[in-house]
Amino acid sequence: MTPAAVPPDRWLELAPLQLRDWVTGFLPASLQWLATGLITIVAILAVFGLLFAYLTLAERKILGRIQNRPGPNRTGWFGLLQPFADGVKALTKEDVVPRQADPVLHYLAPVVLVALSLLGFAVIPFGRHLVAVELDAAVLYFFAAGAATELAIFMAGWASRNKYALLAAMRALAQLISYELPLLLAFVPVVMLAGTLSTTAIVAAQGGWTLGVLPHWFVLTPWGFAGFVIFMIAALAESNRSPFDLPEAESELIAGHLTEYSGFKYALFFMAEYFGMCALCGMAVTLFLGGWQAPCAALECIPSYAWFGAKLLTLLLGFIWIRATLPRLRMDQLTRLAWKFLVPLALINLGTAAFWSLTAGWTGGLQLVRWAVALALVAGPFVLLGRRLSRGVAPRVYRYASS
Repeated sequence: MTPAAVPPDRWLELAPLQLRDWVTGFLPASLQWLATGLITIVAILAVFGLLFAYLTLAERKILGRIQNRPGPNRTGWFGLLQPFADGVKALTKEDVVPRQADPVLHYLAPVVLVALSLLGFAVIPFGRHLVAVELDAAVLYFFAAGAATELAIFMAGWASRNKYALLAAMRALAQLISYELPLLLAFVPVVMLAGTLSTTAIVAAQGGWTLGVLPHWFVLTPWGFAGFVIFMIAALAESNRSPFDLPEAESELIAGHLTEYSGFKYALFFMAEYFGMCALCGMAVTLFLGGWQAPCAALECIPSYAWFGAKLLTLLLGFIWIRATLPRLRMDQLTRLAWKFLVPLALINLGTAAFWSLTAGWTGGLQLVRWAVALALVAGPFVLLGRRLSRGVAPRVYRYASS
């Protein structure tokens, strides 16, 4: 579409594409595909690199405010240059490698982890026309790339030649494998109802509004809300965020699989953690929150990528709030929550989604019956499994020795 053909209320929507086409227009036709790919890669790295930098600053500020202490406020105006100071510090710190460590694997582990964390951004539709790679099996690609990060964590523990790092890496793998299953099961109902594995088609399936104000997002259905909650809990564990930050539990494991890392390699692990968190939140927005769709018809004039960004930032701020609120779980609590609570709930939610799909034609009073049955299928197992989860292990009674 040429600039002259763009509707007046859509020029912001197409501005990124027009800028890209203007830049590639100076190149020969044979090189334009390569330039388009490189521009897309640079744009993703720039946007999410800056988001990583200022997300760490926002997290420190928010945690400081919640804990009644000042956050970073010395470097730059209100501390806005603190992320750049941290980057310079990480780059200039000495890189210490243990004598017995495998130097090649020790170097490759953080690089591979960052690379795999970035792959997921390729299939997330950030706007109506903003998706790097259009795949028919985009959801499968996303979770396959995310599952490969477990290899990099094992590489870090194995290459360090440190028994604490290796044991911590194995514990991290146990956590990631445990929560991989509910994470995958949570998105299956979305695929069932949308009838596709394409992320752009899933977003399109959530388009439209009832009476112009109630969006057709999957999260606004009983099975969609349950799947969204399960997905976000599993995403917290997959990205090693509190209360599931056991792989880096300093009081128990020094620094886990990061014990023998320093300098910029150490910073790369945290960069990969934030990239993975952003990618999982972006996929949650795509699967359950309508992607780039506006919350009501009257707000469609705002660019679609702005809505996607607002939803993404809301979920990221929720992750920070949870970190400031909940204490760290024990390892037995973590695995029990995954296998005895989230996995059964996710499997039951598949049946709820199937019931919702088969009763799509119900009208009138049957709609109330449909909602009542679906809500019962969601709330009933939640209450029963929640009570069973704590049976025999809570509440605890503490006894102190008398003098």
